[in-house]
Parts: sequence; structure tokens; C-alpha cells
Amino acid sequence: MPSITQAMRYRESLLKYTEKHGVKKASRKYNEYPSYIYFWRARWYEGGRSLESLRDQSRRPHSHPNQHTDEELVWIRNLRRRNHNIGLTDLWLKLRTRGYKRTVAGLSKSLKRLNLPTSPNSRPSPTCQPKPYQLMTHAGERVQIDVKYVPMECLSPKLLAVAPYTKFYQYTAIDEYSRLRILEGYDEHNTYSSSQFLKVVVSFYKAHSIVVECVQTDNGTEFTKRLLAKDDRNLSAFELAAKQLNVRLKYIKPHTPKHNGKVERSHREDQRLFYSEVIRLNKPFTELDDFKRRLKYHQSRTNHRPMRPLGYLSPMEYLRKHGKGGFRDVC
Repeated sequence: MPSITQAMRYRESLLKYTEKHGVKKASRKYNEYPSYIYFWRARWYEGGRSLESLRDQSRRPHSHPNQHTDEELVWIRNLRRRNHNIGLTDLWLKLRTRGYKRTVAGLSKSLKRLNLPTSPNSRPSPTCQPKPYQLMTHAGERVQIDVKYVPMECLSPKLLAVAPYTKFYQYTAIDEYSRLRILEGYDEHNTYSSSQFLKVVVSFYKAHSIVVECVQTDNGTEFTKRLLAKDDRNLSAFELAAKQLNVRLKYIKPHTPKHNGKVERSHREDQRLFYSEVIRLNKPFTELDDFKRRLKYHQSRTNHRPMRPLGYLSPMEYLRKHGKGGFRDVC
């Protein structure tokens, strides 16, 4: 039931005073026009002197000179009933051939008032069903790797004055099962840096008693030449390193970063928790070693940070609890 407002209490007090002292005195005391008092007194009497009769009523007009005519509403109902799978614009174009003069926005409002769909009522094709997401069963089963460009605002002006073309890159590897990450900083973005990072990744997870079985990356030239080279045997340094380390490589479909979603999401968190703070505090990186040192501290902090997908356990705690085989906390 709607609550009783202060205005309703005020009108009730005004009308009770009017009954005792008259409209003229009430008008002076409450500083209201007599017409205001007569209006609410009539409504009060019609409502049996109830407080509910003093509530403000809707001022919405009952009709509008530009509202849809009955003939136009019949057109809309009939066309929508016969054409379930056409969009709003197509429906509007069909109506125009019958003499409909309204706008697309006006048609959309009318459809909503009539409880008719504004978009096509279509169903997904039975031959194109999404594949279920593959859940990992143990640590190291699949590791996602990607590269993040370090914002130029994070580099010291003195560093850029000496070497104006300097750029830093963050290489990230994240275990899909435990979300355990390793971060490394480089000043080059090529297959050699990627191969060196892969060796660091395998060594890092091995120190945590995790064997890296598969590595998943995008199709960037820092990882593979398979979209450029004509010969499949023309391997990049990264692919050669994976072959040497007995690590299987898996590439996502071109232009689908969502398939590498865990590492992409971790990069967004790095931007929010690390790089944005560097910019806000005005403490840019003065050299590559400074960047690597602070990145390692950020890695240790995030590996001990609780995460919702892990039941609010940190990656280190999750490995202790659910890790297969031995585990040593050396992070």
C-alpha cells in the first residue's frame, strides 16, 4: 500500500481548520488561495473525509493529438503477427508502404505498449551450438601466455630523453587450473624474448612441482610464423624452444582474444592494480631492472591474493589444498 505523504497530512490539517474557522481565515493562516482550499475540500468530501482522498493523482493526459490511430495499431498488430523474424527497421519500411507516417522511435514505443517484440523472434541454429568450456583437472595441464604493452606514461621522462624509442613489455603466463602466474619484463617483443620467457615459465612451475604440458597463445608473430610462412617446417624460436622442452603448443583462433580469457583478464587487473598506481603516484620506471624488480613484487602479491573463481583462496593456497603431487611454496 502506498505510504502516506507529508502533503496529505498538510491538506488534512488545512481542511480541518477550514471546517472550524472558514475558508477566508484558513487562506490567511496557511497562505493558500481559496480556490486551492475549495478544490481539495470537494475531493475530501467525495472521498468520505478519508486521508487517501487527499493523495496526488496522475496528471497523465487520457489522450494525445498525435497518438496512433486505431487503423495504424491494426496495421502494426497484423504485420508483426505475420512477420516474426524481421527487425524494427524492416517492419517500419513495410508500414510506410501502407501510408504509415510515424518515426521508427514512435513505432518502437507503440510495439512496447502493445507488448509486441521490437527485435526478431529468432532461435539459434541447431547446427551451430557453442562448445562447452573445457575445465582443467590438474595444475600444468594448460598454461596461457600473452604479452602486455607497458603504458608509455609509466616510463620515466629521463629514460625517454636518453632513449626516446624505449618500450617495455610484460610477458605473462597463467596456469588455468590454479591461476598461478609468472610475470617477466622485457624491452624487446620478438620470438627470442618469447623463447626465453618460455624457459623461465617451465623452470618456475617446475620449482612448484608442476609439469607444464600445454601452452596456449594467440597467433602473434612473437610466438609463431604459421600465418606468414609458406613452409610449416619454418618454426619460430618460441616453437623450437617448446619442442626442446617437450611442451605442446596450442593456438587460439585469429582475432578471438576471449579464448585466452584468463590471461587477458589478468592483464586488466594488472592495469588497475599496478600500472594505474604507478601513474597515480607519479613513480615511473627509471630503467629495465627497476621495472623487473617492481613487477616481481606485484607477481608475488597477486599470487597470494584471494580470487573468487578459486573459492576466495589465493593461487598459492589453492595449490596447497588441491594440487596434485608435491608442492613447495617458493614464490
